[in-house]
Amino acid sequence: MQQRASVQSDPCVQAVSGRRIFDAQAQAWMVKVFPGEYYVTKKPDELLVTVLGSCVAACIRDPIAHIGGMNHFMLPHHNSGNWGQDSRSARFGNFAMEKLINELIKAGADRNRMEVKVFGGGNVTDTSNAIGSENAEFVLRYLEAEGFRCAAQDLGGSLPRRIHYYPSTGRVVRKLLGTSDTFTVNREERDYGKRLLSQKTTGDIQLFGET
Repeated sequence: MQQRASVQSDPCVQAVSGRRIFDAQAQAWMVKVFPGEYYVTKKPDELLVTVLGSCVAACIRDPIAHIGGMNHFMLPHHNSGNWGQDSRSARFGNFAMEKLINELIKAGADRNRMEVKVFGGGNVTDTSNAIGSENAEFVLRYLEAEGFRCAAQDLGGSLPRRIHYYPSTGRVVRKLLGTSDTFTVNREERDYGKRLLSQKTTGDIQLFGET
């Protein structure tokens, strides 16, 4: 079986359900997923929301079991300029994806039925590194390697975007944000990137249902 990464001081943690806010317009409970988080739900009245710059988010659900979730991650950027090209960086991305998939399976989802949509990976930073492109390329390579079909994608570009994901139906609403939002998004993602670089990867993750 393919080796899977695990992380000490997990770089991908469960979003706090206590952050739920009722969105009167959507008639749903909105849960915000911040960088380095994931969230899984069986509740038909929950809406998952995240804001993406160079980070990517995978929105995954089992349409039969009515279980869905979202993560929000990026690969750690090294001073060498290599973003996601070394095995250590790739392990962080693998961990974020496997964590979400594992939690969906633990909640009752079937891996073979999973519908995957991916977003983000914009080149919105004030550096010459194509950080967003590397993140976008990683998630597409991951899906191909793991045998997932990408049902929808909205990747790249030069602006941040807000994603509203309805796990019960698979509906996604994407809104591009203005350049005035870029500074805030970049700051949050830089802080997240610094946390990633301070962590170490070790060991394996095994998907439930696999041998």
